[in-house]
Amino acid sequence: MKKFTYEARDKASSQVVKSMVQADSESAAARVLIEQGLMPLGIKEIDEDGSFFAKLSGRITTKDKILFLRQLSTLIGAGLPLAQSIHTVLEQTQNKQMQRVIEEVIADIEGGRTLSDAFGKHPQVFDKIVLALVAAGEASGTLDEALKRVATQKEKDAAMMGKIKGAMVYPGIVLLVILGVMTFMLVAVVPQVAKLYDDMHKELPFLTAIMIAVADFIIHFWFIAIAVIGVIIYFVMQYFRTDSGIHFKDTMKLNIPLFKGMFRKLYMARFTRTGQTLLATGVAMLDMLRISSESTNNVIISKSIDRAAEKVKGGKALSLSLQPEDYILPMVPQMIRIGEQSGKIDEMMGKTAQVFEDELDEEIKAISTAIEPVLMVVLAVFAGGMVGAILFPIYSLVGGIQ
Repeated sequence: MKKFTYEARDKASSQVVKSMVQADSESAAARVLIEQGLMPLGIKEIDEDGSFFAKLSGRITTKDKILFLRQLSTLIGAGLPLAQSIHTVLEQTQNKQMQRVIEEVIADIEGGRTLSDAFGKHPQVFDKIVLALVAAGEASGTLDEALKRVATQKEKDAAMMGKIKGAMVYPGIVLLVILGVMTFMLVAVVPQVAKLYDDMHKELPFLTAIMIAVADFIIHFWFIAIAVIGVIIYFVMQYFRTDSGIHFKDTMKLNIPLFKGMFRKLYMARFTRTGQTLLATGVAMLDMLRISSESTNNVIISKSIDRAAEKVKGGKALSLSLQPEDYILPMVPQMIRIGEQSGKIDEMMGKTAQVFEDELDEEIKAISTAIEPVLMVVLAVFAGGMVGAILFPIYSLVGGIQ
């Protein structure tokens, strides 16, 4: 099907409407508009090539998605029809790429598709959690509440990831400073020591000789060093996209000293928060486990949840199914067991998620506090070692002269 932008007058309200429609031809697009009670004023086919290149120029952020879902929930909750609500959100959207996605959603809605089907054509924007919640909301007549829940879910997840990334900024800056100091000393200071020894016809100490060799390589063959580093980074990134690389990376996150507790709580918070949101909207238990498994973004945790789902499918309680899994923290099955006994599994999963989110906040603060002195010691060791390697030969020369 082709895509057309149109300008039409609503026969009922006499208002001029601008949007997009999908049809086989311009005349077919006009018939679609007339059937919808619109009088076409202008129809123009969209240039797909231009649209494709336009898509490459922007990026839809998590904030854009959350804002769209939140606004749509508010408008539907206020009683506006779905198509009119999406049109209104489109007018308030600033991101050009998000506008194009919304226009395609509008075209699908006006073509008779459900909102979940329209969202399903854009998996890069609306993930399986959104699709499941929207489909459940449409089935139960609580679409506004479903959109509100998924927006809240996305906000909490984005907030957690933001805190973790923020905790990693300081170590990254310190490591860059260490590399900068080392490079400066190698390029600017070490060659002067070598020249001093050469002028005095003295033999360089072993450590200083190694440093001078490294400095010469960096000064004369820096482009090779950059190329080698670039190739290493490229192959490491490619490896982490393979199944074995993903498995290694996710296993490392769950077992790396100092950070493993933070990552485990992050995944448990993500699993229980997603499960609570899905169950509260009416999604079936097995579907909840399948979607929550994918939402954790860790293959090791996903396999644990998948194994538990198979046991649940066989008739076993979810709490008992999760209990033997190594990377499922004990609080999760314990709280779910209470929910099973009280008939409020979603509520207990929500409380569990809140506990993990609070603990994660405290752990991030503790790690940030603990890592500062450690990094200062590392910086002092590297810088002090290089300074010592530079000054020791100078003191030796001075002692020899005396």
